[in-house]
Amino acid sequence: MDGTMIDISREEEIRNPKDVRRHLVLLGAGASCAATPHGDAKGRRLPVMNNFVETVGVGSLLDKAGIDWAKRNFEDVYSELAASGGQHEVKEELERRVESYFSGLVLPSQPTVYDHLVLSLRKKDVIATFNWDPFLIQAYRRSRHVTDSLPMLLFLHGCVAHGFCAKDDVSGLRGARCSRCGGAFTPDRLLFPISQKDYSTAPSVASAWEKVRQGLEESLMFTIFGYGAPTSDRDAVALLQRAWGSASSRQLEQIEIIDIRSEEELANTWSGFIHTHHYDVFRSFHDSFIANHPRRSIEAFGNQYLDARFIEENPAPLNGTLDELHSWFTPLVQAERAAGL
Repeated sequence: MDGTMIDISREEEIRNPKDVRRHLVLLGAGASCAATPHGDAKGRRLPVMNNFVETVGVGSLLDKAGIDWAKRNFEDVYSELAASGGQHEVKEELERRVESYFSGLVLPSQPTVYDHLVLSLRKKDVIATFNWDPFLIQAYRRSRHVTDSLPMLLFLHGCVAHGFCAKDDVSGLRGARCSRCGGAFTPDRLLFPISQKDYSTAPSVASAWEKVRQGLEESLMFTIFGYGAPTSDRDAVALLQRAWGSASSRQLEQIEIIDIRSEEELANTWSGFIHTHHYDVFRSFHDSFIANHPRRSIEAFGNQYLDARFIEENPAPLNGTLDELHSWFTPLVQAERAAGL
């Protein structure tokens, strides 16, 4: 330590979980890239919109359809294909290949950013993602034996590993069955033409948006991780803004942005959400408030920002195995159980 007087030690933070408000995390493609900087378990790269066609290997298919795809955003390319008519078979094959590529992605065996993120939040908290990849669900599944208090996962653009029962509003793994009615889950729809991003037509996505609306309304902290708010998502950002409300109505809440872009650009992008100086920008998840106060982010927020107390950080170790990471989180989980949370 640097000699600063500590009011709340890491041991005290661990021992004293409270019944507090939500922490909501919004994920974009940058988060999945940060989780797999060297590719997935087999070295396969996560495609982003500007290198999507090359990475997934669908260039020849688009050439066959007469679509100029070079140096273009994949969403624009798909929208042109969908609007062209008469290319139904090509469109279906493109959708099949995209789904197949993403479905084959697997997290590396060592702990990733997503493992840290899932373990660092509790059942009251929410992770909402725009990403199609299965990484978040895989991280959740390999840590769920540690505690039954893991965050709610919401898929705002669908996910290859996610299924949904519209009858009972129940989510689960693709290929599994609803725990209430026993019916097979419907796979998520992934691709929407930009001009037709009416998510109400996809029941699983509509349900996720309703839950994220409620989650944002109830959150004290809102973390935006690797999401650039592209022009194609203008309506989605507007929905988030309506749920969060005006910046002037959020005088206590804190925005946390994890992104490699400049602070000036990020503050401008999210200005409608930020009340005065109530935001932080980090280039890495491991520098963030969540990472430095895992499973206690809202308690730590109250101590630091509301009570003006000096608090000690409690970051999880970055090296080691997944089992060792799980063991490190055990005291936090035990304290929550003892408190009835």
